Amino acid sequence: MASGDIVQDSFLQSVLSASAQARLDCESLIDLTERSAVSSSQSLSADTKLHLSRLQRQLNSDLASLRDASRESIFEVRMTKQSTSEARQEVDRLHLHLQNLYYEERHLRGEIYACESYDHQYQQLPLIPLGEFLELQPEHKDNNDEKSLMFARINHELAEREALEQQRQGLLKTKQSLITDNKKRKDDLASLDKDLETFIDAAKPIQKLFEKQY
Repeated sequence: MASGDIVQDSFLQSVLSASAQARLDCESLIDLTERSAVSSSQSLSADTKLHLSRLQRQLNSDLASLRDASRESIFEVRMTKQSTSEARQEVDRLHLHLQNLYYEERHLRGEIYACESYDHQYQQLPLIPLGEFLELQPEHKDNNDEKSLMFARINHELAEREALEQQRQGLLKTKQSLITDNKKRKDDLASLDKDLETFIDAAKPIQKLFEKQY
């Protein structure tokens, strides 16, 4: 497989092309130099000297192009390393941010589970069954929001308990009033018993007097 088939970058392809051309020119120069050395006993013709001069200038031009390409490639490598380093830092930053998001997600899921599994006090309230509540409060039959429905049931329970408390307080007042009346009647009966005993004791002499006369 040719190197041109492997390398797809246009700049590298131009470097390979210049390198191949420099190699050809170098091989041509070497070949011409060797042939000139064989015939060194004879003076070189003007055409041969001109050809050698042209090959040398072409080779120098090719080498200059390769040196320029080398400097440019070194610069490109440095730029690539810098961009790669910056990209790696950005990837590391994003990876760390992603890890923090994963941690926050796990934390939030734990908090959600704790809230969902928390034994709330309202769940322990002795509320009336939902069916019975809906019969008493038919305006909530179409309510599909569990939260607002639970608030309504709790408010209903609170209102019922407040009403029962008012009834209890009224009954306590009635009870206290009856206790006070009963105590007063007991005191009156006790006083009446004492008065009867006093009356009976006072009537005993009279009774004895009648018993003596009759």
